[in-house]
Amino acid sequence: MRRIPSLKSLQAFEAAARRGSFTAAAHELHVTASAISHQIRFLEQGIGLSLFHRDTRTIALTDAGEAYFQQVSEAFSMIEAATRQIERHGKTDILTVHSVPSFAAQWLMPRLSRFSAQHGSIDVRLYASTDPADLAAGLVDVDIRYGSVLPSRGVITQPLPDEAVMPLCSPDLLARADPPLRTPAALRHQTLIHSEVNLLKWADWARLNGGVELDLDRGPRFDRSFMSISAAVDGQGICLESHLLVEREVQTGSLVRIFPDSGHRIACHSISMLRAKQNVPKIKAFLAWMGDELALSSADRVPG
Repeated sequence: MRRIPSLKSLQAFEAAARRGSFTAAAHELHVTASAISHQIRFLEQGIGLSLFHRDTRTIALTDAGEAYFQQVSEAFSMIEAATRQIERHGKTDILTVHSVPSFAAQWLMPRLSRFSAQHGSIDVRLYASTDPADLAAGLVDVDIRYGSVLPSRGVITQPLPDEAVMPLCSPDLLARADPPLRTPAALRHQTLIHSEVNLLKWADWARLNGGVELDLDRGPRFDRSFMSISAAVDGQGICLESHLLVEREVQTGSLVRIFPDSGHRIACHSISMLRAKQNVPKIKAFLAWMGDELALSSADRVPG
């Protein structure tokens, strides 16, 4: 006979551990906080271990509780996925991706047709915003972020490969530049396009190139890389962007690298998902596909 605690107790424990609060778990499960507390006490008595440290206002998982939560949460995710699959009766699976806007527009969208060609049973829903997604709410499967990501209970974050950040401009601007753009110092005579939220800005680039003097006070400023890239394509100046985000423009010849080196490599983007969902087939397929596509997007492949 299987030794499985009551489903109510497991639901109460999983919700309280995920939410970090008996009250929040009670709201989610439409019961009272005392009912949540009672179910968890019942569970602890059954397994003979304390799962939470408790004081008057807060709760925190014990070491045993943390280990139990990870496995119980994964089990619930598997049950949820199996239930959705049965409900669809063979209909296509849905993968919901949330991403920062520039990565979504410049890198991900042009490639999604290739993912669909490989995984015809998965429909992708792509949402873009600068706000982090609430993965615990279950409305998003994976979240692609730019910059640092704060740790969150039950969430794992995988860094994407380092990106090469480099100056680029339109072919016409490069051809008519006076003086010719042969050294970093020559950029002091050019209009620089500023992406104000980028991790590596023109001041950083100048410092990394021997402290060259640049005119940092002039030039258009944008809070999204895709707008800076578009301005560079239009010949408004020189942008400083990741090789991932400009790959399409470089391949079509609307932007060119100014210098032959592959740029300064920094960690930029990461992808997050619930730990309990990392082995869900549609998420595993997307992660594997992302890895293959990113390998093809190496900075060394960007033409000079």
